[in-house]
Amino acid sequence: MTCVDLIVVPDAQTPQRGTLAFGGKTYACVLGRNGVKTDKREGDGATPVGRFALRRVLYRADRGAKPATILDAHAIAPNDGWCDAPDDPAYNRPVVLPYPASAEVMIRNDRLYDVVIVLGHNDAPVRPGAGSAIFLHVMPEDGGPTAGCVALAPEDLREVLRGVSADSAVIVRP
Repeated sequence: MTCVDLIVVPDAQTPQRGTLAFGGKTYACVLGRNGVKTDKREGDGATPVGRFALRRVLYRADRGAKPATILDAHAIAPNDGWCDAPDDPAYNRPVVLPYPASAEVMIRNDRLYDVVIVLGHNDAPVRPGAGSAIFLHVMPEDGGPTAGCVALAPEDLREVLRGVSADSAVIVRP
């Protein structure tokens, strides 16, 4: 099977916005509040530039059906978190909440993590401070930027998930 990548290109005038091209279609997306960066750092509000494998899918079973995809998909549990403390051994890894170090809560009141694709950013190996919890997730309802992820409208994200292959990756261009 040929690799079909998801190509993200930031808008030259508004770098918090961009397009994601995949499968012959183009989707509007939002990026980090500080656009994109080649040297991603924890908390900088930027989306990292590079090629990132699609590791797995997480979803809110209480808010929708399991996405149709060939990727490994698991429902998010109420105690799921993601460590964002650079000095912690579990940095940029899933953790069980409550967790003694700083960790993002995966069950959110907003809809951002209703469907999440975990991207292979800073995970092989993990470098402390090089960014954590970089996902492809649901776009904020107000269309505003992310904290460093790539986000699509919910229906677009589910459509993309139906078409990805095991070799697909997100490529964020500068």
